[in-house]
Amino acid sequence: MGTVAALIRCMRPWQYTKNVLVFAALMFARRMSDPDALLRSVEAFVLFCMVSSSVYLLNDIRDREEDRRHPEKRRRPIASGALSSRLAGAAAAVLAVAGLGGSFAINTGLGSVTSAYFGLQMLYQVGLKEIVIIDVFCIAAGFVLRAVAGAEAIDVVISPWLLICTMLLALFLGLAKRRAELMLLEEEAGGHRGTLRKYNIEMVDQLIPVMAACTLMAYCLYTISARTVSELGSTRLMYTIPFVIYGLFRYVYLIHRHGHGGAPDRTLLSDRPLLANIALYALVSMIIIYFAPGDA
Repeated sequence: MGTVAALIRCMRPWQYTKNVLVFAALMFARRMSDPDALLRSVEAFVLFCMVSSSVYLLNDIRDREEDRRHPEKRRRPIASGALSSRLAGAAAAVLAVAGLGGSFAINTGLGSVTSAYFGLQMLYQVGLKEIVIIDVFCIAAGFVLRAVAGAEAIDVVISPWLLICTMLLALFLGLAKRRAELMLLEEEAGGHRGTLRKYNIEMVDQLIPVMAACTLMAYCLYTISARTVSELGSTRLMYTIPFVIYGLFRYVYLIHRHGHGGAPDRTLLSDRPLLANIALYALVSMIIIYFAPGDA
């Protein structure tokens, strides 16, 4: 593996799918036809990708010894020796400075949110990931901050219901990730990460359906909330609820029948039914938001 290829792999570009949440505010605020708002959203997406890549690099530097004992993570460039920690650290610094500086160049709000995301990830690495339950909340907070960043980039107020849905869905995905780690590592889970000693399959299997139910209920309430109906002029967004139900059910199916969940981004990109469902959800949502006449 060449040095450049190793560096790119360590930056985890396949995980940029998480940063697509930056575009949520643009879509639901009905600003996709605004060229300036679209440009700022794209810029915010790129800057968030830079900052998140710096976080991944720093994470791999810090966890390289633990990763070498992991059956899958030992193949990561730094853990395997394909990429030096010094070069990775330099790249992380450049990406962090460029991403944070660029965010403040767009506006202070975006810069503040991006800085909060970076700070949260640093706190997660140095200690919060070792605190049971709090570690999953940190993962969820990262997703929420992505959605808020998108709103700050185009200077709109994002719906509180949409933030709640994002947080609950992220908690669901985070718990699924912990389950996959427990299943993969089995008795050695605690040796790889201390906090995994405090989880068990039975506990996580009780929490996952709770989060799935809460996510579905929150989304249903969002589609019929007074603010949503007022902004869209109709209650038609509720027609997207079946896509959310199917997506949650499909993910639970993949968790229990195929052992997925350890890498939500890879699951999204590899499972065709789930990918098709998300594409249809986005298409139907755009039709409802931008083209369907109001009937409130």
